[in-house]
Amino acid sequence: MESRPVVEALKRNPEAWVDFMMRFELGLEKPDPKRAVRSAYLIGGAYIVGGLIPLLPYMLIDDARRGLLFSAGFTLFALLAFGYGKGKFTGKPPIKSGFETMLIGGIAAAAAFGIAKLFG
Repeated sequence: MESRPVVEALKRNPEAWVDFMMRFELGLEKPDPKRAVRSAYLIGGAYIVGGLIPLLPYMLIDDARRGLLFSAGFTLFALLAFGYGKGKFTGKPPIKSGFETMLIGGIAAAAAFGIAKLFG
């Protein structure tokens, strides 16, 4: 029971206890408050860019059917690229990660399209 004095000391100081648990048990660091605004802009920008990818063909092509085909193609390519990038950052094989992301996103988009057609 060599750890008992350390545990007792941490119990007397709840803030140190939480800090210890966050850092050593969960592997989390205290967030930097200066990064919050930058992260918010980055996430917001990513949503805008990600949302424009499937909408851009509809803005540029006057035929809705052709717009749908180009939109699906652009979206699948973007999912492949994002998945590839995710693989590079996470250490997974990038090509495998790219195709997994494209497949899952493609299935989700097809399901959403099918449900909209069913109820629309």
